[in-house]
Amino acid sequence: MAKPLALTSGEPAGIGPDIAIKAWLRRDELKLPAFYLLGDRDFFHQRARTLGLEVKFAEVRAEDASDAFADALPVVATGHAATAQPGRPDGTSADAAIASIRQGVSDVVAGRAAAVVTNPIAKSVLYRAGFRHPGHTEFLAELSAAGGQTPQPVMMLWSPALAVVPVTIHLPLREAITRLSRELIVTTARIVDGGLKTYFGLAHPRLAVSGLNPHAGEDGSLGTEDQAIIAPAIDILRGDGIAVRGPLPADTMFHEAARQTYDCAICMYHDQALIPIKTVAFEDAVNVTLGLPFIRTSPDHGTAFDIAGTGQANPSSLIAALRLAARMAAAQPA
Repeated sequence: MAKPLALTSGEPAGIGPDIAIKAWLRRDELKLPAFYLLGDRDFFHQRARTLGLEVKFAEVRAEDASDAFADALPVVATGHAATAQPGRPDGTSADAAIASIRQGVSDVVAGRAAAVVTNPIAKSVLYRAGFRHPGHTEFLAELSAAGGQTPQPVMMLWSPALAVVPVTIHLPLREAITRLSRELIVTTARIVDGGLKTYFGLAHPRLAVSGLNPHAGEDGSLGTEDQAIIAPAIDILRGDGIAVRGPLPADTMFHEAARQTYDCAICMYHDQALIPIKTVAFEDAVNVTLGLPFIRTSPDHGTAFDIAGTGQANPSSLIAALRLAARMAAAQPA
């Protein structure tokens, strides 16, 4: 039997518990891969009651989750209970969310789970509790550090219609521009090329690299970064044998015909990548972290405090994340 997926609780006051429960209830209809929730069984049971849903929970070891999955939603305890009400994070939110992430990574590294799937966190809640990472991606990189070396995580947003990668991630735009470098672009694109080969079955991935400035700098008249930083990085990547084009004007990269010419768009900053994919594939886009020594996927949306506990949360992106994590786990070398 295949190893289960470790699913974190995310922010307890958000929609993570809601969509996890909804996904499990559709397990047979959608033939979902086995997964288990990380957190406190009593908390999840109370959320199911709030949603008016009849759900059987089973507190299990990770190793036994696949066997339990058909009849009950498996829960692996983290030792950190949450008391937060829907839409109202409290003092337990941060500890419960962080413990869930730590345990998920521990389980997949130890071979108890095939991959970790993370529900959305509320960074503002974590920051108030002393969390010092810009986001999920950077925290996962630190947790996977070995021998003092922290891997470079690469955030890819994937959907059947479009895949994008921001070279700089959770930074103010002013800082993102100053951080952009030839080396960062090259390293990011190499990780994407390797990930697409390993996990997505693409023997020769096609990468499209955006420019930073309008019209990719218009030959330097609208900024020099495209010529001085991005173009030399593309030359290096071509020297590696990677199929890459650019720098391309970002405003013409994402219409339907353009999307057929590449497998992944490498963008220079967060919104340049996320606006198009959230426009094209808001319900089924998946956040994938490449460059880590384990598989991690996540829904491509936030905590949605305003609808937590109301039954309105759509589990589509989580379902896509679970399916993609299982697909990637099946594709990785033995």
